[in-house]
Amino acid sequence: MPAGLICIARIGAPHGVRGAMRLWSFTAEPLAVMDYGPLATKDGARSFEIATARPAKDHLVVTLKGVATREEAERLNGLELYVPRDRLPPTEDGEYYHADLIGLPAITPAGEPLGRVLAIHNFGAGDIIEIAPPQGATLLLPFTNAVVPTVDLTAGHVVIELPTEIEGDTPNHPEA
Repeated sequence: MPAGLICIARIGAPHGVRGAMRLWSFTAEPLAVMDYGPLATKDGARSFEIATARPAKDHLVVTLKGVATREEAERLNGLELYVPRDRLPPTEDGEYYHADLIGLPAITPAGEPLGRVLAIHNFGAGDIIEIAPPQGATLLLPFTNAVVPTVDLTAGHVVIELPTEIEGDTPNHPEA
């Protein structure tokens, strides 16, 4: 992917017979996807402009200029759409674009390496940061100030305070 591009939407299945399609917007406000101008494919070879958009259950229903049939819409299913980073608004303190975090080294408060940020997920109960250690299974941790007290984009790392136990776990103490 060319440097500086951010994925802000993914095209889904067609909706109806006149070229409309489902669109999953990754912007804070789903309809804001229309504010960033033409959206391009990952390789930059194709560009699309949203002609109309309306909210649906968990996605938008959109039409793209130049897409007039269900068959044309079907060929776009699954396509991710990108914009140059400089078209996005600056983040507030404590807010980050996922693309800025993915790939950053994760370290302990003592500076010991834990791995790299693999992904940020949200399954409905808050953000989860996924850390890929050098060996073993990935770590899925709550992306909270307690667990991720420092995100330093200038230094290029995140600090992870590993939880000592998870609520509901029973510590393994023979004397207990």
